[in-house]
Amino acid sequence: MSAKLNLEFYSGEDLYSDGAIEDELLNIIKNEKNIEDVLVNDNRWALLYHLSPIRQNILNWYPFKDNASVLEIGGGCGAITGVLCQKAHDVKVVELSKRRSMINYERNKHCDNLEIIVGNLNDIAFSEKFDYITLIGVLEYAGSFTEGKQPYKDFLKKIRSLLKEDGKLLIAIENRYGLKYFAGAREDHTAKMFDGITGYVGNESVCTFGKLELEKLLHEAGYRSLSFYYPHPDYKMPFEIYSDEFLPSVDTLLLSAPNYDNDRYKLYSEALAMQGIVENGQFPFFANSFFVECGV
Repeated sequence: MSAKLNLEFYSGEDLYSDGAIEDELLNIIKNEKNIEDVLVNDNRWALLYHLSPIRQNILNWYPFKDNASVLEIGGGCGAITGVLCQKAHDVKVVELSKRRSMINYERNKHCDNLEIIVGNLNDIAFSEKFDYITLIGVLEYAGSFTEGKQPYKDFLKKIRSLLKEDGKLLIAIENRYGLKYFAGAREDHTAKMFDGITGYVGNESVCTFGKLELEKLLHEAGYRSLSFYYPHPDYKMPFEIYSDEFLPSVDTLLLSAPNYDNDRYKLYSEALAMQGIVENGQFPFFANSFFVECGV
């Protein structure tokens, strides 16, 4: 038995791509090259982002219930898919890009509890509902692939309709007011300085949120219970994950957040600034990323 690659809903066109690096990624996986050796000898961000096992830290701690069914929306090249297959009984992945889906398939083809569906979520009719749905680095792009005047809310409502009554939506997303952006890091999606802080002026294709904004959006979309967690230095490469019940103390060493894919300024010491922020009880507002468990 092996994983399934479902092309029934594929439009015939990949709407986004990282370019030629995806061919390299497919070659690395197909030829079963040692991932650690690849990352040690090649410092390109795309390889680190798609291949680093650190990516799995965002979910490898999460207490999924037994025999769970999971829908991963935006599976990409499979950085998170593997840990889901380890923890859940049944995993379905929806991914717009056929090339990325092929990389994911080659990477996780030994998992007989996995089906990768190539296509737009809005075009796929599911015959089942899920215990968990994940949006890891996906919600911020809802304005690009969901039509309507309120694409983020509409997208979240669509997802809610796919959850069981006691199901959970798991979201990982950058905080537009993350301290790293005030300290000189470029916005992750646009590479512009202070772009999220100033409200993405003139940009309708991508959007991240502050904590209160995200809470309001999720409540309006019908999610009643929210639990916030704070991956540090961010959700992409998390080394620590805090919660409202266990926040960092003034004695905690919080490392500055790197920008692996772009140059950045270092306007001041983030570590020293964060100590004062923690002391004043403002860490949740300035955390660089959020991980949110959303109940219906």
